[in-house]
Amino acid sequence: MNPPADADVSPAVLTVDGFQCLIDELQRRGYRVIGPTVADGAIVYDDLASVDALPRGVGDAQDAGRYRLTRRDDEALFGYAVGPHSWKRFLNPPRLKLWSSRREGDGVRVEPAPEPRQPLAFIGVRGCELRAIAIQDRVFLGGRYVDRPYDVRRRGAFIVAVSCGTAGGTCFCTSMGSGPRAQGDFDLALTEIVDAGEHHFVVEVGSDAGREIMAQLPSRDATSADCRQAERIVAATAASMGRSLPAEGVRELLLDNLDHPRWDQVAERCLSCANCTMVCPTCFCSSVEDSSDLASEETARERRWDSCFTTDFAYLHGGSVRATTRARYRQWMTHKLATWIDQFGSSGCVGCGRCITWCPVGIDITEEVRAIAAAPARTGGSDHADGHAQD
Repeated sequence: MNPPADADVSPAVLTVDGFQCLIDELQRRGYRVIGPTVADGAIVYDDLASVDALPRGVGDAQDAGRYRLTRRDDEALFGYAVGPHSWKRFLNPPRLKLWSSRREGDGVRVEPAPEPRQPLAFIGVRGCELRAIAIQDRVFLGGRYVDRPYDVRRRGAFIVAVSCGTAGGTCFCTSMGSGPRAQGDFDLALTEIVDAGEHHFVVEVGSDAGREIMAQLPSRDATSADCRQAERIVAATAASMGRSLPAEGVRELLLDNLDHPRWDQVAERCLSCANCTMVCPTCFCSSVEDSSDLASEETARERRWDSCFTTDFAYLHGGSVRATTRARYRQWMTHKLATWIDQFGSSGCVGCGRCITWCPVGIDITEEVRAIAAAPARTGGSDHADGHAQD
C-alpha cells in the first residue's frame, strides 16, 4: 500500500448508510470483506456483507482471565476493544496446506497448494492491530527469504482502520505507542462519533486506493468541529487506559534477570496452555505436519500454528531444550519484550491485552514486568542452562 500522492487529502465524514456503501464498493471491486461480528459470546472476525452484521450497540468487559460482552446505551458499531481473533488468522492461517502429492503409476505427482485469488479487505483494524500487521510484515517479508503464502495474502489487502473510542480493561497500547489512534499503513481510518442523535465517522485517507474508494462514496468534508470531536474521543480513550509497560529499559531488565525468582512464581500458575500465543497478533511460531491416506496413495504437508509453550516445539534429539514451565514462560516473555528487538528491530508486543484477558489463570504481562522491576536480581546471562533461545 502506498501513501496518497496528494498529502493534503482532507478528512471526510461518512454516515452509517455511507459505511454500507463502503462495504458494497469493496465487494463490487472483488474484495473478500472481513470484519467484526458476534459469535459464541465474543467479537470475532468473519466474512461481512452488511453493516447489520457489525456488533451494533455491543461493548465488552475485560480483565485478567475474564471476558464478556455487554450492552451499550448507544448504537455504536465499534464500541468494544478487541476479541480473541486477530488479523493474522487471515494473513497467516492457523492451518495452511503447502503441497499435496498423488501416486501415479511408478511415479508421484506433487501439486503446490492453490493460492487465494480474491484480495482481502479488513474492516475495523485497531491501532494496535495495525502495528501487529507491520511487525508480521517484518517477520515474513522483511528478511532474506519472503514467505510466499503470507505475501500473496498481504499484497493488495485493503485496510479500513478504526481509532478506538473505548479502552478495554486489559489494553495498554498507549504505553506501547501503538494506539488508541489508528496510525501507520492503512487505506482508510475511521473515528466513530455517536453523540446527540448523530452517528457518523470521521474518515482519514491513507493511500491512493483509499482515495479512489472514497470518491465513490456519499460523504461530506469534515469540519474543524468534527476533527476536534474525533481527537477528543481518542484522547479520552488514551486517558482511560489502566495498564502500562515502561517505555524504556524492559529489554535490559529482563535479560539481566533471567534467574529472577519471579519466573518460578509465575510458573506455579502457568498452565502452558498456549492461549496467550494463539490470541497474540504477532506470535508466529509454526510446525509442519505430513499426512497420508491408509493406502499411501495421497500425501499432504501442512503448516500449522505452534507455540513456544508446547514441549514438542522445543524438542531436539534427546529431549526438550525448555522442559520446564518456567523456561517456556520466560522464553515467551523475554522474546516478546526483549530479544524480538534484536531480531526484528522493535518489541513484539503491541499492548492489545489479549494475552491477559485470555489467560485462564489471569497472568498479566504488565504485572510480571513490574514485579521484576520492583526487586531486580540481576543474575542473568544469555546462555542460561534451561534454554533461553529465540523462536
